[in-house]
Amino acid sequence: MKVGFIGLGIMGKPMAKNLLKAGHEVCVNDFHPESVAELVEAGATSAATNAEVAKDVEVVITMVPNSPNVRAALLEKDGVIDGASSDTVIIDMSSIDPVESKKISAELKEKKGIEMLDCPVSGGEPKAIDGTLSIMCGGNKEIFDKYVDLLKAMGSSVVYVGEIGSGNVAKLANQMVVASNIGICAEAMTFAKKMGTDPELVYQAIRGGLAGSTVMDAKVPMMLEGNYKPGFRIDLHIKDLNNALNASHAINMPVPMTAHMMEVMQELKNHDEGSCDHDDIIRYYERMTGVSVVKGK
Repeated sequence: MKVGFIGLGIMGKPMAKNLLKAGHEVCVNDFHPESVAELVEAGATSAATNAEVAKDVEVVITMVPNSPNVRAALLEKDGVIDGASSDTVIIDMSSIDPVESKKISAELKEKKGIEMLDCPVSGGEPKAIDGTLSIMCGGNKEIFDKYVDLLKAMGSSVVYVGEIGSGNVAKLANQMVVASNIGICAEAMTFAKKMGTDPELVYQAIRGGLAGSTVMDAKVPMMLEGNYKPGFRIDLHIKDLNNALNASHAINMPVPMTAHMMEVMQELKNHDEGSCDHDDIIRYYERMTGVSVVKGK
């Protein structure tokens, strides 16, 4: 299949490479020429504009930071809409506000009859590299069924959630749960240390019970090692929580736990830790309590 791919960031670059490995023809564009060059070396072709990416391809995938970037890539001057035909399918794999997904999809359909799926991903850079992302999909079910195998080149779990915007609803729900889960893990480990008990032994004691989770097993060992190398950056989680807050407020729903985690992450950003992994939440508690959960400290 001929596929256009726009956005070669931390997640997008390995996703595009996995499409190449699966045998698809891929044409790429990105603001960073070194990323484009890396994909070309791997077998892709490149285009100077997003409009050019959309010419002569069946599907255009966008993987960009946020709602305004998706709108710009698809609808503004030299955007995908200028090069696409009515038969082009757009799969936006960015994590954005579901309200904006619906608006962008409606504009694409109204202006050129273009179908769009919103298919954000979860799993971070490691799962983007090995092609085992979780992909949450919204849009026309027939279009989803047609391109589910394409998505499976990038993810091990590809789930249809509902109409357009539903993929991003699922992604924001995921990010709300992950933020609160990391937060309470950090709080519990700091509590253990402050009480004079080894947090690593507490972790081993509780991980097999009801408190155990994928998040706990992924993030608590990083906290105990003092490892804040980004798999998923605080800055990106702030973006997702901001979208969750905006979407929830649009339907007059209070989300107090999400709001609290947003404030925690803002404190981290104010300490220049926005580029750290979200397990860095532990340092919020360490500053507040004056103890460190890192082994040997």
